[in-house]
Amino acid sequence: MRDAVALLLLDLAIIIGAARLLSAAAKRIGQPPVVGEIMAGVLMGPTLFGTTITGTMFPDEIRLALDALAKVGLVLFMFIVGYEIDKRMLRSSGRTAVGVATCSVALPLAGGVLLAFWLADRHEVTRVVPFVLFIGVAMAITALPVMARILTDRGMQRTPVGGLALISAAVGDVLAWTLLAGVITLAGAAGGEVYRLAFAVPYVAVMFLVVRPLLRRMLARPGAQLTPRVFAAILVGLLLSCAGAEWVGAHFIFGAFLFGVVMPREGTENLHRETLDRLGWVSETLLLPVFFVVAGLNVNLSTVGPNQVAELGLILLVAVVGKFVGAYVPARLGGLPTRGSVVLATLMNTRGLTEIVVLTVGLQVGILSPGLYSLMVLMAVITTMMAGPILLRVYPAWRVRSDLEAFYGAGAAEAGSGGVVTPIRGRHRTVRPATAAGRSGPEDTGPAEKAA
Repeated sequence: MRDAVALLLLDLAIIIGAARLLSAAAKRIGQPPVVGEIMAGVLMGPTLFGTTITGTMFPDEIRLALDALAKVGLVLFMFIVGYEIDKRMLRSSGRTAVGVATCSVALPLAGGVLLAFWLADRHEVTRVVPFVLFIGVAMAITALPVMARILTDRGMQRTPVGGLALISAAVGDVLAWTLLAGVITLAGAAGGEVYRLAFAVPYVAVMFLVVRPLLRRMLARPGAQLTPRVFAAILVGLLLSCAGAEWVGAHFIFGAFLFGVVMPREGTENLHRETLDRLGWVSETLLLPVFFVVAGLNVNLSTVGPNQVAELGLILLVAVVGKFVGAYVPARLGGLPTRGSVVLATLMNTRGLTEIVVLTVGLQVGILSPGLYSLMVLMAVITTMMAGPILLRVYPAWRVRSDLEAFYGAGAAEAGSGGVVTPIRGRHRTVRPATAAGRSGPEDTGPAEKAA
């Protein structure tokens, strides 16, 4: 027992250190830090060390403990994603953002479904319907937190195209997670538990019609602060929501996401910021790296052969083309210039952490085989790594500064912060740009014609 505790603590130290080291290395080469964190998880698995060394470092009893921590990390992460969705931005997004979000989900989903029928035949999948639907949804995911990290790292979050990308990704995330909840419910329904599906709709209704008003009454008070009692109440509500979602078959991650969505924003700005700051540091520094390692232990790229390379090529083709065309076409029809549409389509192709979360759920419920899981994780990493080099060429820093000054006025590129919420994994940042006469802040992202 003492040796197991010592090994667990040693593994945690290695995980945190490796995640910090590789995320810093990724940032130095122009990649978002999350890419390095994902690679840390993959490299700790059998891909690099083989099953013998990996089994020694992470024996079964240690994996159980790490898996429990990873699940807590997922709960906090999905709550943060839901809580960081700015409803003001959703309400002011306009038809362009809704069109981009809808098409960038629908087109890769349709392509993924068609590809999944071919994959199901090659991998002898027995439960074809949930498998096909899951692959479609997995292709349609955009990683809103990763996109936000890329935007803020490049100073693009206040540009019109950056704001439009955030809004489109937020709307698309709601669509994709709703579809995912349905697929997971379909995959998990079996035998005598089918009756629980009838409680899925009442569960969502209770969250919006009962829990949401209660939270607003409890939290939306002038000068509300994050006291230990309030923080404990939020955590209790979050965990109960997760338990309820798991019981009805919608998976606990949907419960965490939904609880974040129903949390009040208006009149709770300080509480909002403090909650995300406290949960974000724990989630980003400790729990999410643990999740990456648990996910990476199931990835073995050393077994990928010629047949798997062909499958990976088709998966990448469907994922990239579906997302790119699905975002580019409605952006152009909405009045966005060619360069801005390319930038938007590139940003919508980032998958990263959110995709890993989705794929891990598919592996846990038995929809994905370990082989397909590895290929899909590799697709998530590649599509995320593509964004940096493309943006560097299509939308360099000098053009970002030029567009900020053209849209907001001179000095906007160096303007201070303090207004519109931008969702960042593990951190809560706000931006209120300097405004020129007659011009509004980035919440007015409707006029797409002003984008670069």
